[in-house]
Amino acid sequence: MSKTDHQKLLLDNLSTAVIQVDHELCLVYLNPAAEMLFACGANRAIGMPVNQLFIEDDSTPEAWKQAANAGHPFTKRESQIVLPNGSRNIVDYTVSPVLTPEGYYLVVELQPRDRLLKISKEEELLAQQDTLRTLVRGMAHEIKNPLGGIRGAAQLLERELPEESLKDYTEVIISEADRLRNLVDRMLGPRKMPNLSSLNIHKVLEHVYALVAAESEGSIKLVRDYDPSLPDLIGDQEQLIQAILNIVRNAMQVLEESQQQDKHITFRTRAKRQFTLGSERHRLLCQVEIIDNGPGIPPELLETLFYPLVTGRAEGTGLGLSIAQTILHQHHGLIECESKPGKTLFRLLIPLEQKNEQTL
Repeated sequence: MSKTDHQKLLLDNLSTAVIQVDHELCLVYLNPAAEMLFACGANRAIGMPVNQLFIEDDSTPEAWKQAANAGHPFTKRESQIVLPNGSRNIVDYTVSPVLTPEGYYLVVELQPRDRLLKISKEEELLAQQDTLRTLVRGMAHEIKNPLGGIRGAAQLLERELPEESLKDYTEVIISEADRLRNLVDRMLGPRKMPNLSSLNIHKVLEHVYALVAAESEGSIKLVRDYDPSLPDLIGDQEQLIQAILNIVRNAMQVLEESQQQDKHITFRTRAKRQFTLGSERHRLLCQVEIIDNGPGIPPELLETLFYPLVTGRAEGTGLGLSIAQTILHQHHGLIECESKPGKTLFRLLIPLEQKNEQTL
């Protein structure tokens, strides 16, 4: 491997977004982290003026040219940039002039600030999930033991009752004990190790799509927006179907209860490269987004949305999203939620390289 290839390999594997521009402020290089930040491939971006990749303010081109001419680096903190798709990011960036035989080139390192805040939130969400699972398992043990005793005592009492009419009361005790045991089992979520195999996420989504299309009977428009280049992942197909179906059915129920005329749910897949999930960095992630145009989730529910028995619907059990989060946790992934009136987005992040050990 040549020195140039080695240097490019190092830059390609950095988590920091790095771009290089020439003295005319035209792009000559983007690493994969920069492609993700700007949502623009290197093949398309190379050669374009940097102000077509992002816009900061009117002084940006002049400040960069002065840095190139003087050969002095500078750093700017918490700068708001606007991307070609209209989205805004808060970034810190450093501009470093590099002298070459052709003149000064500028190497620009950009660190998204909003992403750092998001990583902290993801770490907190993962920690909450671990704590919650421990709490639910302990509670399940404390509930199921006395329930078993109550059920057994009711069965013994039923045999000793002198009148058949009195058995109606013991049957109520037994059926209610069974109902509580089933509720606790559902709170625990999947109780077996995932049956891992290579699978295509679009096969999972198409299965969910077919089920939802049949259930909605055309009352909700279903939209597919797939990235066909996504590689297969290692996972449990049945569990992933359950997780995604829980989210989509939740969206369906909210839309059906709303009074709006135009109702739609979008299934979207994308790849995310060099992405930090919690405290762990992944080379490649599969991102699945379920988006509906319903009334949105009340802000007071967003922080506790994945807790068992938390629901904003009168007939809801509050278990579907908790179970879905547990399944993603078993796949070393995570579910995030963003919601405002007119748009609720559930984002499933699943590493495309799996660990050897699975934790329950």
